[in-house]
Amino acid sequence: MTSSNPVTNSFSLEREWLELRFRAARLTDRYFATESYVRIRVEGEDLAGFGEVAGVDDHIRIFLPPYDPSASPVAELPTVDELREAPSREFTPVQWGTTDEGTPFLDLEFALHGDLSATDTDDGVASRWAVHAPIGSPIGVGGPRATTRIVGSPDGWLLAGDETAIAQIRRYAAIIPEDVPALVLIEVRGGAHQVDIETTAPVAYVHRGADGVPGSALASALLALDDEDKPGEDPFVFIAAESSIVKPARALAERWGIDVEKAILKGYWKQGDTEYHAAH
Repeated sequence: MTSSNPVTNSFSLEREWLELRFRAARLTDRYFATESYVRIRVEGEDLAGFGEVAGVDDHIRIFLPPYDPSASPVAELPTVDELREAPSREFTPVQWGTTDEGTPFLDLEFALHGDLSATDTDDGVASRWAVHAPIGSPIGVGGPRATTRIVGSPDGWLLAGDETAIAQIRRYAAIIPEDVPALVLIEVRGGAHQVDIETTAPVAYVHRGADGVPGSALASALLALDDEDKPGEDPFVFIAAESSIVKPARALAERWGIDVEKAILKGYWKQGDTEYHAAH
């Protein structure tokens, strides 16, 4: 059964293009939330002002120069041109600010995949860097090129995704008001891979299993939601995972009467395509 016509007056999404900047920084810390999920911190004076115009959804491109795990990083940072030659990937910035010592920092999170010991393939290049690059290693940060803001107040929230969407889900979940209905739904491999999300909203995890098809458990969970599960009359809906998630996400949006122009329904990655990234 399809819901009634969507309510469209509680909020809107506003996209703003930003001046593109390129920054150089160094890796200063790493923390393993699980064996398959790591958070890193990079610091550098170039990061001053990062996020001053950020909204709630923006992406950067990180550039990861080759490294020697057994060697100390060089004292001088590579030039911008040298950094731009390094392998790069699109990422969601998680947190930024200034350390107690006054140094600008940026935190990033990595869902680890690929062969972390391989050196002759682009598959998993970001994961290998996050796990093995020595503290002090240089990194390039390009962007964000654009940012999205929520104007107004959604009367409900649905945030759903796999490991690759946790960073963005974390940012949305942090701004959900305490008295607004919400549901956060995250697909991971199993219980040992669940990552804590700081939010007042309930967080549910679905497990695809060690050999499960990425996105399959999340798709099943979305299709199992009924009209009574819809959080509010005009909720903000964010759903992102492997590209196959788009079809069930759109089916849910249609069933709930969600205006897709006010929702974010994306394939964040595509199985077998290391260069794929969703349009922003």
